[in-house]
Amino acid sequence: MHTMWKGAISFGLVNIPIKLFAATENKDIKMRYLHEKCHSPVQYEKICPVCEETVDSKEIVKGYEYEPGKFVVVEKEELDELAGVSDKSIEIIDFIKLEEIDPIFYNRSYFVGPGENGTKSFALLKKAMEDTGKIGLAKFTLRSKEHLAAVRVYKNGLVLETIFYPDEVRNVDHVPGLTDEVSLNEKEVEMAKQLIEQLTAPFEPEKYEDEYREAVLELINSKISGDEVKVAKEKPRTNVVDLMEALQASINESKGKETPDKGKKTKEAASKKSNDSTETKTKKKKSTAKKKASS
Repeated sequence: MHTMWKGAISFGLVNIPIKLFAATENKDIKMRYLHEKCHSPVQYEKICPVCEETVDSKEIVKGYEYEPGKFVVVEKEELDELAGVSDKSIEIIDFIKLEEIDPIFYNRSYFVGPGENGTKSFALLKKAMEDTGKIGLAKFTLRSKEHLAAVRVYKNGLVLETIFYPDEVRNVDHVPGLTDEVSLNEKEVEMAKQLIEQLTAPFEPEKYEDEYREAVLELINSKISGDEVKVAKEKPRTNVVDLMEALQASINESKGKETPDKGKKTKEAASKKSNDSTETKTKKKKSTAKKKASS
């Protein structure tokens, strides 16, 4: 596995070097948006609607919209200063019972592995948590965000699960239509309970599959094997110039760069050549006329 975070678990005066690894992965089938006409992938650009120009990432700053159309700009340096220097520490604040945390708080899971020279202390923490049946409630910083997390024993290792802060979990009372003032028939309740008992089974995660994802994969594979593949057209090259055009353009450019003196001399030479040619022709005509007269 790829190590995504290095640091230490600390509780009291004890520091245990650890590494974090992503415990889950997204298996969703990723599809790209194509232009229906040529089946080329559609690109998305950051465009300023006022300046009507593409904005480079270096020209983008962060802003908080406190009113529609009104922003306060917050510089990266200001945010870094507020966050402080991360000490790469997962600080266990309290040890609690796992059942005290409602599953709605859980966000994302990470495997925890021992870091360099931390194998023994890692095993000690794991054993102590197993024997006491407790989990650690901790705080740590990941990707410039402070997280609340639960550290617990998982099989032969530890797992860290980021959990939402209380103000990030919405109030269920805001769901419309919820009420306790509903009259229920006792027989209907008993039948519902009986049905639940009949459908009760041990949790075996391997028996559950994403049937939709499997169906989409089967569809894609059938299209590939049936040669229903669309090939994106290549973008025309705009930097390829015809050789003859390039040569002619170079000649024209060099002509335009002739110095005034050089151009003047060239014109004078051409004029002189023309005059000499005319004078020669005149002399030939006079000579021919004399010969005819004498004969």
